[in-house]
Amino acid sequence: STLSPSSAASDVYKRQIFNPMKNTMIYIIAIIAATGGLLFGFDTGVISGAIPFFQKDFGVDNSMIELITSAGLAGAILGALFCGKVTDLLGRKKVILASAVIFTIGALWSGLAPNVEQLIVSRLFLGIAIGVSSFTVPLYIAEISPADKRGSLVSMFQLMITIGVLASYLSDLMFADEGNLSCWRPMFYIGVVPALILLIGMAFMPESPRWLISRNRDEEGKAILARIEGEAAMQESYRTIKNELEKSRSEKSSYRELLKPWLRNAVIIGVGIMFFQQFVGINTVIYYSPKIFLMAGVDGTVSAIWAAVGVGVVNLLFTVVSVYFVDRLGRRKLYFTGLTGIFITLLLLGGCFAGFSYLGETGKWLSILLVFIYVAFYAISIGPLGWLIISEVFPQKVRGLGSSLGSLSVWVFNTVVTFTFFKIVSAFTIEGTEIYLDGENLGNPAGAFWFYAVVALAAIVWGYFYVPETKGVTLEKIEDFWRKGGAPRDLK
Repeated sequence: STLSPSSAASDVYKRQIFNPMKNTMIYIIAIIAATGGLLFGFDTGVISGAIPFFQKDFGVDNSMIELITSAGLAGAILGALFCGKVTDLLGRKKVILASAVIFTIGALWSGLAPNVEQLIVSRLFLGIAIGVSSFTVPLYIAEISPADKRGSLVSMFQLMITIGVLASYLSDLMFADEGNLSCWRPMFYIGVVPALILLIGMAFMPESPRWLISRNRDEEGKAILARIEGEAAMQESYRTIKNELEKSRSEKSSYRELLKPWLRNAVIIGVGIMFFQQFVGINTVIYYSPKIFLMAGVDGTVSAIWAAVGVGVVNLLFTVVSVYFVDRLGRRKLYFTGLTGIFITLLLLGGCFAGFSYLGETGKWLSILLVFIYVAFYAISIGPLGWLIISEVFPQKVRGLGSSLGSLSVWVFNTVVTFTFFKIVSAFTIEGTEIYLDGENLGNPAGAFWFYAVVALAAIVWGYFYVPETKGVTLEKIEDFWRKGGAPRDLK
């Protein structure tokens, strides 16, 4: 542990914190940190518009496209796997700053890649930053937020992801030129801009007060709590944090701690919600939407990217709805509303593609509409709730490791879904329903959408038992609830 800072060091920390009213300050901190989510969204979404161009530029098939796309996800797995302990040791702020540097280098490297091999490696490198930011940013925001605002503030991370995805689609559209196959390069370069915003902005943000107190830097932590919650509330929060740290003093910050019986539910929630977040198939739309829209009958790559922009707009608008309602309606109501809608729209979307040859032009527009509705239900529910809940359910001592485990899970599942999409499409295509484009057999995604619908139905059943209602509940009370052996659906 470290020694308490001198009064001079404490004064430096106080000067780091903005002077406006505490509500304004906490939103500024959350927005700056959530820029990591914008980068996450941009660097995962940008490849969708770039794929048709570098596929022709490098002359590669769909299997290689799956490999290039999955390389970024494999990097995210590495980032999530190895940075949990580092985040608990060095602090949340330093790790977010490091991810901003990696984002900057990775964006430049991807755009400069002279061949497929370099593109794969650069996407792998960039993925490390995505994996790190995907758990560190929600964790940081959760620990710095008052309980009554934590849901909406942490959900800003998902909101910024959707802004990043939309920005990537607009960037793709801006640079798309079917007469210039190298137009995919500036699509990647533009990612440097938000990376620098995150790097510069986080340099002026405070460290997590809960992390500081856990490292015996109490005065710094109390100063930040006072600015965020007010002097009176700070004292209560400080006592609660110290009490929980005292209870866990004999516990070590290691993955072995997560295997203890009292944390079993937290681990099941963290891994389970990320499994369902990915296996309802959302990233097949985020990564491959132009391809899907081409299958639906959209004419030309640029037109397909325009349709993908529509996906980004819907994703953004309905994530705003989720941010507004998450601390009003609660987590469980949004979860079940969204998953029910996802299940129904996936069934209909599969039916639409299965009857593709009979529906004609109507089928094209109906498919696009159903994709938009599917994305809307995802955006109000399991999209933001996954990141929010994994930042809440783990105790202070292992919160970095727990969030890392949840993030690691999402990237493993994301990689599997992304790498197998075209394979599932091919395996589940019913003979006679194949869709052809420029003489190429694209298969039919109807079976894939029905597969994801079955997963959505399983998510509804699982959620009844394991999705907790954490609205307005302090992180310390959640920890105490697990210690007493409470069932997730009884948490209130």
